[in-house]
Amino acid sequence: MPNNLNQLIDHCRSEGLRRTKALEELLRTLLESDRPMTLAELTESPRLANQCDKATVFRLLQRLADKGILRRLGLHERAAYFALLLPNQHRDYLICTECGSIEPINAPCPVHELEKEIQFTTGYKNLYHELEFFGTCPTCSEQK
Repeated sequence: MPNNLNQLIDHCRSEGLRRTKALEELLRTLLESDRPMTLAELTESPRLANQCDKATVFRLLQRLADKGILRRLGLHERAAYFALLLPNQHRDYLICTECGSIEPINAPCPVHELEKEIQFTTGYKNLYHELEFFGTCPTCSEQK
């Protein structure tokens, strides 16, 4: 899996996606973001606001998720967040159950060794995991 824009676009093309300006700008925006982004944030971003409409961005996100190029995060009743799946850049997340905000956890993932052991003992290939912690963020906790 790629970790720069050109490699990412090539990967998308190898998965059957057409290279469009909207796809390039969406990928560039997600690559440069330090956190997952919502559909609304993406469509309002300077790169995409004049490039395409919300429906186009949504369809691109769905295709990228279907191809395993990005990950959809969030609580079911809240807005979804989207983050690229990049090699050697595994991220786990904290999700607020009150406001729905999502932020990456800046700590070593405790599941990597378990993942290796499971892969070894079961014979599964391309094993990966997604780890999300749910709770109330400091801002929401202060408001109670």
